[in-house]
Amino acid sequence: MTILPARHPECGVQRSVAELAAEAMYREITLTPKPGLVDRDNSGAHQDMNFTVFMASIAAVAPWFSLFFNLGKETASLGGTQTLRAIRPTGLACEQAMFAATGGVNTHKGGIFSLGLLCAAAGRLSQRDEALTQRSLCNETRLICTGIVELELKKSGVAKTKGEQLFKTFGFTGARGEAASGFMTARTAGLPLLEKSLRQGEPERVALLRMLLGLMAENPDTNLLSRGGLAGLNYVRRYARRVLNIKNLTSEKLDKALTRMNSECVKRNLSPGGSADLLAVGWLLSKFPRE
Repeated sequence: MTILPARHPECGVQRSVAELAAEAMYREITLTPKPGLVDRDNSGAHQDMNFTVFMASIAAVAPWFSLFFNLGKETASLGGTQTLRAIRPTGLACEQAMFAATGGVNTHKGGIFSLGLLCAAAGRLSQRDEALTQRSLCNETRLICTGIVELELKKSGVAKTKGEQLFKTFGFTGARGEAASGFMTARTAGLPLLEKSLRQGEPERVALLRMLLGLMAENPDTNLLSRGGLAGLNYVRRYARRVLNIKNLTSEKLDKALTRMNSECVKRNLSPGGSADLLAVGWLLSKFPRE
């Protein structure tokens, strides 16, 4: 059972997009098994969160997606960076609602950022009577995030956030860079695997697991960098590629491989949280036509 319907014919665009964003979070947390990540079976490499905490977080975050959409509409005639400035206070307030629901645990900060941006992009496009497609949503997000890497990561001075610290140490741009690229990793490494799997008649759960592997194989995941450095990131990337290359990778083989991978990630305290966020992004984008 889902906590929010993905789409109703009687819904307006705002409600539909907001519900899809919340549903994307639900699809990510319920997907099982996920290596190193919280799912229905276990908490992966996380000691401070579990499935119940994630569900509480989703319930707290979901109502905010309509606000991101509205702010996108209200600033649709302005430059994209004006929308980014407009939604930032709402994003921070949404994070505080998340922390209040989880007892201070960061469950969805990355998801709020990425999915909130997509909702704002949808609001801008809707206000201008432009079609909502994978391409238009990603291009609009890219415009909203123009200069975000330069302004927030490449600035001089002491790194204040984890993302800034990782950029200065490793040069990876994390969620900001992914959004500024128009979610290029999600579109090139994730969505093609999801779409191919669905075309071949596989259940959505299996298709999402294949997409997650594709993302883990390519994404420069700053969550992995934070926990395991370059060695941890490269370990997960190589492991994901090996699983994808298994011959005749049936759903049963896939589940067994991912369960073993989860054990190895837990041993090494590795959690590909950035790829989990992109999984939600990819699922949401898949609900729109490509062009």
